[in-house]
Amino acid sequence: MITGTLSHFLYDWTGNNHIIGLFTPVNESIWEHMKLLFFPMLLYSLFIIIKFQRKYPCITSALFFGILIGTMLIPILFYAYTVILGKDIFILDIATFILSIIIAFWLSYKLTLSCKLESYTFFLCYVICIIFISFILLTYHPPKGSLFSADASVSATYWTNASRL
Repeated sequence: MITGTLSHFLYDWTGNNHIIGLFTPVNESIWEHMKLLFFPMLLYSLFIIIKFQRKYPCITSALFFGILIGTMLIPILFYAYTVILGKDIFILDIATFILSIIIAFWLSYKLTLSCKLESYTFFLCYVICIIFISFILLTYHPPKGSLFSADASVSATYWTNASRL
């Protein structure tokens, strides 16, 4: 949580350094805020995998699954509450981030012990690589869409109106 929170401000603190921006949010879009969980948890996971792989052989698949779930929960929870409330609320944005982290690490812990995803390690690694590359490529050249809109209220309005159709 601390690393993700600090990375929220790192791009500004470095004078909008383009390299830093590849790994930290460069605007207020939901897409960019997914980086707040993805990159810190990925770094943490790589460290933990190196340190504990022998003792916990299923840790790689568990942590990679946790990264994926946590990262995807950020837009899911954001859009869920904005559809219900019709607007985004700062404290709920923070709660979304914290809840996504808690769920990601809780699932990682449970799956490390159960080894249920061990046979999917290669696939999970592949998906992590695709998301990593997507963050890099789409940071400075985002496609159109509410997920990539730097104005969160536009994103919230879009999904609220779409839910009424």
